[in-house]
Amino acid sequence: MPEPARIHPTAIVEPGAELATGVVVGPYSLIGSSVTIGPGSEIGAHVVLEGRVSLGARCRIGHGALIGGVPQDFKFREGLPVGVDVGDDTVIREYVTVHRATHEGRDTRIGSRCLVMVSSHVAHDCVVGDEVIIINYAGLSGHVTVEDRATIGGLTGIHPFTRIGTYAYVGGCAKVTQDVPPFVMADGVPATARAVNVIGMRRGGVDGEGRRQVRAAFRILYRSGLAPATAVARLRAELGGHPLVARLADFIEDSKRGIVPGQEEADSTSHDAESEERVW
Repeated sequence: MPEPARIHPTAIVEPGAELATGVVVGPYSLIGSSVTIGPGSEIGAHVVLEGRVSLGARCRIGHGALIGGVPQDFKFREGLPVGVDVGDDTVIREYVTVHRATHEGRDTRIGSRCLVMVSSHVAHDCVVGDEVIIINYAGLSGHVTVEDRATIGGLTGIHPFTRIGTYAYVGGCAKVTQDVPPFVMADGVPATARAVNVIGMRRGGVDGEGRRQVRAAFRILYRSGLAPATAVARLRAELGGHPLVARLADFIEDSKRGIVPGQEEADSTSHDAESEERVW
């Protein structure tokens, strides 16, 4: 028989909450009436799930986390049918805060198989893809988009409406005020593009040809001295037949805030992507 939910005697589960089989709720946690928790998920101690929150299967929520809190946004109005949606197998660690959306039909979303580390913040209307890692104390402001398999370094701050592309890697303590293209490693205050995330691409199963094509596109984009629009036209002409290069070009052309700039060639010698591939 399916294992029933196990709720600690000190926890409060309001009427209307839906807990699937195998759910565990720890001491002193509060589960609101509009919360849905998928099978096999575990809720730690002193956790608050409020508003319309949906957790997928096998999620892990650390002690003291707050999911579904009222957004820090003057536009928010009580009673809006908005909330937080979290995919399967995602881990949200201690004292993380994830706020509900401010616009109807645009729930704050965190995908499947993500890891959101201690004391990070995901603000209203953010959309986080699958297999994303958000490291301790990182802050995603409102309306930020983080695509699949990206990594956000600890203590990083990301400006509202900024996009982080797939397989991008943002270093710790970075200040991100413009979009970080797919596959790019960015770091600094303000963040600048340093190299291609070769290691992350390899770990994600991108083959050698794909990595070579992206490195060639990066050199055109950040080492040729061309303006972004001109660089994109050139890489489309020379490399655009490869789907990863096409995705990179599409991302740049769709950017509303512009993309992070490159740094001086001499400053990035130690970060050369081809050297990293040989070492790793």
